[in-house]
Amino acid sequence: MFTLHCTKKLLERVQPEIAAPSNANTRLGNWYATALFWKPQMALFVNERTLLPILMPLAPAATLAKRFPAALKEVLQGLDLPPEFIQAEIEGMGEVVYAKTSNRSVVGMMNEFAFLAEAFRDRGAPVDILALSLKLAGVPCGPLSKGAGFPEYAVRELVAGGGVH
Repeated sequence: MFTLHCTKKLLERVQPEIAAPSNANTRLGNWYATALFWKPQMALFVNERTLLPILMPLAPAATLAKRFPAALKEVLQGLDLPPEFIQAEIEGMGEVVYAKTSNRSVVGMMNEFAFLAEAFRDRGAPVDILALSLKLAGVPCGPLSKGAGFPEYAVRELVAGGGVH
């Protein structure tokens, strides 16, 4: 189980039942998400602990949380993380609780990733969302500056058991 903290614009699209945030039973923990109104529309997820960004198609919005583990799995495999870690994360994400955003630092990074994703994407071609997610994972993040510095490295530290600073 994990909590998906959604921005107001995403909550308006998904229209889920809002509940109190709960503790995740996965190592990565809870996630934040927003809608990107590109063509086609995308959802941007950012991990609360590591700031790992994940892009995926928004439509159909009603199944977004159910489809998210598959998108996460692709990115974790793209980072060449151990299959045991990936499998444990995906299995732990069977249930989702929707909540409003509460961590302004993560929301700020989500806004920064949205800006960078817009700048990085090639508007003349279809978006390679896996490649774009991996590129964003290699961007330095201020909130991680006392530790890993980059979401990709923060995830690797977490997998190795070093935690996240």
